[in-house]
Amino acid sequence: MKERINESSLDVVGIGNAIVDVLTKIDDSLLEKLSFKKGSMTLIDENKAKELYEIVNNGIQKSGGSVANSLACVSQLGGKAAFIGRVRNDKLGEIFTEEISRTGTIYKTPPSSAGPSTARCLIFITPDAQRTMCTYLGASVLLEPNDLDLSIVREAKILYLEGYLWDNPAAKNAFIKAAEIAKNAGRKVALSLSDSFCVNRHRESFIKLVEDYIDILFANEEEITSLYKTSNLKLAIEKLKPKCEITAITLGKNGSILIVNGKEIIIDPYIHGNAIDTTGAGDIYAGGFLKGLANNLDPAISAKIGSICAGQIVTQLGSRSNTDLLNLINKHL
Repeated sequence: MKERINESSLDVVGIGNAIVDVLTKIDDSLLEKLSFKKGSMTLIDENKAKELYEIVNNGIQKSGGSVANSLACVSQLGGKAAFIGRVRNDKLGEIFTEEISRTGTIYKTPPSSAGPSTARCLIFITPDAQRTMCTYLGASVLLEPNDLDLSIVREAKILYLEGYLWDNPAAKNAFIKAAEIAKNAGRKVALSLSDSFCVNRHRESFIKLVEDYIDILFANEEEITSLYKTSNLKLAIEKLKPKCEITAITLGKNGSILIVNGKEIIIDPYIHGNAIDTTGAGDIYAGGFLKGLANNLDPAISAKIGSICAGQIVTQLGSRSNTDLLNLINKHL
């Protein structure tokens, strides 16, 4: 029986890939030689992961995963968050568990004792601060409906789902089950589209998921235009407006567009220094945004909180902030 916690104060529960990031700086010529599209996320198998790991064997290892990064931000901002995701009982699994727990995020999913090793994301950072990710999903794909702590899903103010997990049929079933439980309990359900290639693989089922369950949608420009098979952002926005209550579309250094009940609001970027690594900027934006919404703040204020947090995270390596974000928000909001 899963350990029961006091869920009444939970702000956000997230379901996502439990991944350890391995970050290294490389030049454009090496990235071109590796034949990966700059700024993309490519799924790789264990053999390719081992091959690439040799290139980044001096890289920085940090607990990662898109939704997990967002939840760490929620916790750092004083919120109460819980994460559901699967690791293997190996060294990388220990790193993930220790680091996410250190943020204050509740993590109770039991590790796998057999099968694939813990997921890892090899992140190549080029001089322009772009990150190109090669992800071995490993044990994270073993997540299934039985891994859900239903009491946490039912009681958290917001359920946050990671689009990357949609590649796994069992995890997809867990998503639907969790979304139904949250909606029946009167909670909000949020989704990150995660990656344009992920959207291309699952376009129709993503559109149905958004229409049936999603209250809050996070995407960047490439993901949202991919969802509606257009290169025109304005057209994609018009198609989306009647489908979702709140949508935040991140535009990198140009800030973000917030859509609330069909109304567009421009959110300015916050620049705190030179950008050296954009890894996790969207994750941290979502974390700050969700913390604001969980506190019943206006969506525009929540988006500004997300923008402030994202503006800080790009000035350091990795996706977990080493800065007092609350102090930064109080200074700029």
